Amino acid sequence: MFKIGKLELKSNLILSPLAGVSDLPFRMLNRRFGAELAFVEMLNCRSLSYKSRRTKDMLRSEPSDRPLGLQILGCEEKFILKGMDVLSAYKFDLLDFNAACPAKKVVRRGEGAGLLKEPKRLHKLLKLVVKNAKHPVTVKIRIGWDKDSVNAAEVALLAQDAGVNALFVHGRTRLQGYSGQVDYSAIAKVKKALSVPVIASGDILSAELAKRMLDETGCDGLAVARGAIGNPWIFQQIRAHLAGQAIVHPDHTEVVRVMLGHFNSSVDFYGERNGVVIFRKFFGWYTRGFPKVRPLREKVSRAKTAQEMREIIEACKAE
Repeated sequence: MFKIGKLELKSNLILSPLAGVSDLPFRMLNRRFGAELAFVEMLNCRSLSYKSRRTKDMLRSEPSDRPLGLQILGCEEKFILKGMDVLSAYKFDLLDFNAACPAKKVVRRGEGAGLLKEPKRLHKLLKLVVKNAKHPVTVKIRIGWDKDSVNAAEVALLAQDAGVNALFVHGRTRLQGYSGQVDYSAIAKVKKALSVPVIASGDILSAELAKRMLDETGCDGLAVARGAIGNPWIFQQIRAHLAGQAIVHPDHTEVVRVMLGHFNSSVDFYGERNGVVIFRKFFGWYTRGFPKVRPLREKVSRAKTAQEMREIIEACKAE
């Protein structure tokens, strides 16, 4: 049993929020492969406050889409409170505050990883969120702004003092973005400093790297992000590897079967036109490593109907 506040989970493998990816079909697919707790993609508190249509679409869910985590982004108290008020109308199980996003437009506003440069301000915002939340609260951070200001342990202790129930930490600095090496030792220092659960992320792209993260950091859980895109099998593979069992990799027939199911769910969710367009990127991710797949990817970029897309997906069996 893995606990985050009052939320009890059977698995410590979590599906991270992924911008432009973590819609309902994606979450439900990964749940079937072992991602018990899954997140909606990051929600901007200003957009929540204005009740934008896109934000409402991002929050679309169903009763079986549980336990569900929501991650908010913001740095202004009034918008954070307004955003939380809007979210009170939705059913979810955990609220995460983002202090990790490295995007330039985000940090320019003093949000996301920009808050790592202002630990006391982050502490104040987290106290506000914890005070007004009805669900367990977590925070996601990076290990620091750059290599000369790695302050993850300091920020983590302030977050714990603010009352968060767990902490997610990505093992890179803001300046690194998603490049360079993950600093396992910095995550280990965070784990050693805290009494609340620490969930690690960064380069969990395979079962072997997942085990390395656990072994080298002592973290309590793993947040899988890019490793799950086009590869829901990663959750099964991690569990098997940690149990000392063989890692089973899907053959092309299995990939096509799962990809086709995912596509059909996308069409059901978005409608035919949007479902086809949105799934083009997923086709590219599913077919990584497939031989002679370039002509099929070119066809996918021009596909307009569900039948066209299904025929192209089926053609992958022959590759």
